[in-house]
Amino acid sequence: MPNFETVVVDTDLLIIGGGMSACGAVFEAAYWAKKNGLKVAVVDKAAMDRSGAVAMGLSAINQYINYAKGVNTLEDYVKYVRQDLMGISREDLVYDIARHVDSSVHLFEKWGLPIWKDEQGNYVNEGRWQIMINGESYKVIIAEAAKNAMNEAGFTDWLYERVFIVEPIMDFDNNKCLGGVGFSVRENKFYVFKAKATIAAMGGAVHVFRPRSVGEGLGRAWYPPWNAGSTAYFTIRAGAEMTCQEVRFIPVRFKDGYGPVGAWFLLFKSRATNADGEEYMVTRKGELPKWAPYGEGKPMPANLRNWLGMEDVMAGKGPIFMRTEEAIANLAAKYKDDPKAFKKKMKELEAEAWEDFLDMTISQSLLWAGMNIQPEEKSSEIAAAEPYFIGSHSGASGAWVCGPEDVMPDEYRKQWEPIGVYNHMTTVKALFTAGDGAGASSHKFSSGSHAEGRIAAKGAIAYILDNNVAPKVDDAVIAKMRDTILAPMARFEEFAKLSSDPDINPNFMKPKMFMFRL
Repeated sequence: MPNFETVVVDTDLLIIGGGMSACGAVFEAAYWAKKNGLKVAVVDKAAMDRSGAVAMGLSAINQYINYAKGVNTLEDYVKYVRQDLMGISREDLVYDIARHVDSSVHLFEKWGLPIWKDEQGNYVNEGRWQIMINGESYKVIIAEAAKNAMNEAGFTDWLYERVFIVEPIMDFDNNKCLGGVGFSVRENKFYVFKAKATIAAMGGAVHVFRPRSVGEGLGRAWYPPWNAGSTAYFTIRAGAEMTCQEVRFIPVRFKDGYGPVGAWFLLFKSRATNADGEEYMVTRKGELPKWAPYGEGKPMPANLRNWLGMEDVMAGKGPIFMRTEEAIANLAAKYKDDPKAFKKKMKELEAEAWEDFLDMTISQSLLWAGMNIQPEEKSSEIAAAEPYFIGSHSGASGAWVCGPEDVMPDEYRKQWEPIGVYNHMTTVKALFTAGDGAGASSHKFSSGSHAEGRIAAKGAIAYILDNNVAPKVDDAVIAKMRDTILAPMARFEEFAKLSSDPDINPNFMKPKMFMFRL
């Protein structure tokens, strides 16, 4: 086995991850760290420009309150999340994100993200809370802004890419996180990051459940397959209290390509019907009173909408189709008496249909092209995907975190008073999280995750200023962690020659085989 160099990095704030919440944390930390003379280290197992769930881009921003213009209130959004999650939400966290998210969206536009606008200059809404964007380069723009913030603040040698942080460094006697350890995925280097506060923002967990795409299609999922559960693992290993692990997200998406359905339902006003042409949202309406009051409220919770469709499939009425051809025809219908205007509108709608996928799920565009599907002529099948552990969409799994002091209920506040009341700190001292890592605060999506990262960074900096003591880590502890992390390589080298196929061996199991056994 090659000799791994040990690289030790001492910092004040450690941010692990490179997705939307991590970028939000980096952007916010740049200001407060510079102001207070603190050091920041950011570690991403990939490259920040295309890291995280937004790597491929998005066609919409799903959380925008439009609070300043009085279109919606913060309380409106809290009620919406409560309704969609059927009562399972930390309303203090949802409220806190909602009051900050618009500022993140306005920053996105300032940084160069193209947001659709109408003739009056207002954002074009897909739904009540969603606004349309040309978002293929969304993540690149956000990452660039985070990097610029750090560089313009005068920080150097702060970004460590292609470094996979695996384990937290813990002082279990004092319930405190002291940083993290991991390895380079490109070089023979073992990294030790010692920090006064750590933000774990490494995304959610995919492939816990078997995906629909198997065999040659393995790796195609709705949520990115590199979201390997690192945040949950890190916080659980640190001893942090977790919440809502049973609230997993099962999205309904275009079959095989996992293309988004939001634009079709909300912007194009499409229906979904079963193989008999029945609209399950109508024919199975009688199921909804069983789930009152949420089943009778508006909007209908996403899981109930999905459940009605799944009932049709289980009753042998599948598959379910998105009626794209019907939706496009309906939108173009008012131009039917003007052939030139009708043709122009059809071309416009066709372009928007394809761009929806090209902005965020290119594989779905390839599937349509490969099967010669024209959405204005033919319906496409949609299906429920496998469950995902995420805290940012319609799932709620993640760590139980401290809320904002001004709106957090006293019963929650009491839990943190012994260790410190710092926004988005877990039940472990000095360990913070955001995005998919923070539980019970669903429907933050990309913009809310960015805002939540900013919130966590501000809380972490406040913690450091109140507890500005360099972490003391025993070298023997680090040596043991190094041996544990590198052990699979040593084991493979020792036993690989006992079989002719590296995937079959009595002494070890490779990660892919372990995943299959889940």
